Parts: sequence; structure tokens; C-alpha cells
Amino acid sequence: MDLKFTPAEEAFRTEVRAFLAEKLPARLSDKMRKGQHLTKADMEEWHAILNARGWLANHWPVEWGGTGWTVIERFIFETETALANAPRILPFGLSMVAPVLLKYGSEEQKRHWLPRILDGSDWWCQGYSEPGAGSDLASLKTTAVRDGDDYVVNGQKTWTTLAQYANMMFCLVRTSSEGKKQEGISFLLIDMTTPGIEVRPIRLLSGDYEVNEVFLTDVRVPVANLVGEENRGWTYAKYLLTYERTNIAGVGASMAALGELKDIARTQQRGGRSLTDNPQFAARLARLEIELENMKTTNMRVLAAAGAGAAPVAESSMLKIRGTEIRQQIDDMTRRAAGTYARAWVPESFEGGWNGEAVGPEWAGPVATQYFNDRKLSIFGGSNEVQREIITKAILEL
Repeated sequence: MDLKFTPAEEAFRTEVRAFLAEKLPARLSDKMRKGQHLTKADMEEWHAILNARGWLANHWPVEWGGTGWTVIERFIFETETALANAPRILPFGLSMVAPVLLKYGSEEQKRHWLPRILDGSDWWCQGYSEPGAGSDLASLKTTAVRDGDDYVVNGQKTWTTLAQYANMMFCLVRTSSEGKKQEGISFLLIDMTTPGIEVRPIRLLSGDYEVNEVFLTDVRVPVANLVGEENRGWTYAKYLLTYERTNIAGVGASMAALGELKDIARTQQRGGRSLTDNPQFAARLARLEIELENMKTTNMRVLAAAGAGAAPVAESSMLKIRGTEIRQQIDDMTRRAAGTYARAWVPESFEGGWNGEAVGPEWAGPVATQYFNDRKLSIFGGSNEVQREIITKAILEL
């Protein structure tokens, strides 16, 4: 089922498709289609292409480089780029720290950091989770002690995505131990080249290297890099997390993945007939498509609320839960559709330039690594169990 768009929205979709056909490098879309790893240069290249068109920060205010797009236009853009196998826009600078700066940052911070996010001068990572403070983020222990014009930061962050590339980190730190644990947290912007910072890689089940441990030892951070007020960081963190959890829903990416699954089901056979003619498989596929259509509508409602200045809480948690569950179900069905090909997992084949022998049809290559990698979706950004607690408190007041 396809959404009905107005003539103006259809014209916009045509414009997006024409842009992708002309400007999306075939090399990047091919790597995405094959499930190969993108390099830092690949991701920066796509960001630069979008920025040159003025489409990179499409959800920002126009005065800061945004597009002025409607919620529907942003949805169209996300969907069409996913269907074209374009790299996903990295959220850390554009969709996470930038909204916090726009709402709570000083004018000086906005003027300095926002242009650098747009032109790629800074690569941001997120310093939130710690050992013992993941989904229970307010239990964080990394400290920042005021010393003249600096804070001295000590502690450890973990699961820090793409920190190996980052030169900046937005970080939650404890500046007070008095009162409730949420009340002593502050929001700092930390230069990753500062002495005392060590980044150690964490290898994932899929073989990927995309998350890290970050150790901070007597790291000096200028007080000017404090966003908003000291000890008010929990408010800013919650505001940021609504954007992260909405983004994690990944509606466009799930639509693209579902389309690929349907193509596979039409060609793969079991017992002399295609999977689409298998009643059990077809029923599961139909249910998945219905659930994804429902999530599309919910996603646009939440985006509309956020665009109007609201900070959805329960709604973002709902999207996070359903979005990650649906994507994992798509991965699982794709793995089942691949049959014995899903067992043929050659990690080296996901690196660009690999010339080894393919095992099975081309589409089967990414199946295993995608399945393993996406097991994390229901954990990061606040585990789905914790999201259910948030929904219970926000809606049922329990």
C-alpha cells in the first residue's frame, strides 16, 4: 500500500528521485545494496553531496541551514533515499546534538558549532552510556569538577558509536552528587583530541567495528563548552533521546528491506513453489507489511509534533519499540528465505574491494551479517524493556 500524496508532494518526490539518480554515487549505493562496510570517507562524501544541495539538515530551522520541508516532505526524502540504497545520514551531529544546541545552546555556541556540523568540520559521537549506566542512564558516574575556567572530567563511556572517527563528543557528566541522581548531570561538548582521552574498539557479533569504549582521565574541558545550565543536563538529555528514538525507528530503511524481502520471496522456492505461495510465509509477510504501514502513520504524527516544538516521550518510545521489532522480524524472515545460503557468512566479503568467491546469489551475501548486527536494535538507545516502563509512567501514570 502506498500513501496518497498531493500534486505538490508528488512533484517533490519526483525531484528527490531525479537528484538521487544524478548525484548518488553508484559506488556508494552498490556498497549499501551488498551490505558492505562504509568508510569514513564514504559517509563524509554523501554528507557533502547533500549539504551542497542544501538538504543535509532538512529538519533544522531555515535560518540555520534547514529546508523548511513539511513532515510529509521529510518522510518522502527519508523513504526515497532508503529505497535508492543511499547511505543513512549520521544522526549524532545533525539530529542529536544540533537540536539540543538549537533549543538550549547559547547564540555563540550555535554560531560556532552548527556551521561546522553542516560542512563536516566536526564528526560527533555520543558520550552517554557507561558500564552500569546504560538504559539506567541517570546512574552515570563520569565526573566533571570545576577548576577555574575548565571542568576536569574523569570516567568511562561505552558503546560509543563511531568514536574512532570522531573529533567531538557530546557527553553527560556528573557535576553534583546532591539530591536525586538526575539533578546533578550536566551536558558537555568535549574535544576528542584533548589529552587524557583513550578510545578502545569493541568488536560486535557480526564482526563489525563500530562501537567503542572511551576512557577519560583528567580531561580538561572549557566551561564555555557547557550547554545550558550546570546540573540541568538531564533535561537536555531527555530532549535529545526523543530524537534518537524516533530516528531509530528507521521507517524508510525498513520499507527498503521489506521490498527486498518480497523480491526474494517471489524467486526462492520451497517444495516446488515460491515462498509467496506458501500460506504460512505469505501470512507472516502480510502481517509485517500491515505493521509497517501502521508505523509509518505513527512516525509522521510524532515528527509533526516534534516539528511543532513538542518533545514526544511515550510516542518516541513506542516508535523505538515497534520500529526495532519490525526491522528484526524482517531480518529474521529474510534469513529464513535465504535458507542454507544464510549460513554462508564470509565477513571479508563486506569490505569494499573484496574479490573472493561469492556464495549463493548476490542478495544472500548480507543476510547473515544484517541479522546479527540488528540484534542490537532492541538494546541501544534505551532497551525496549525500559521503553515500556517509560510508556507505562507517561500514559498510565503507574
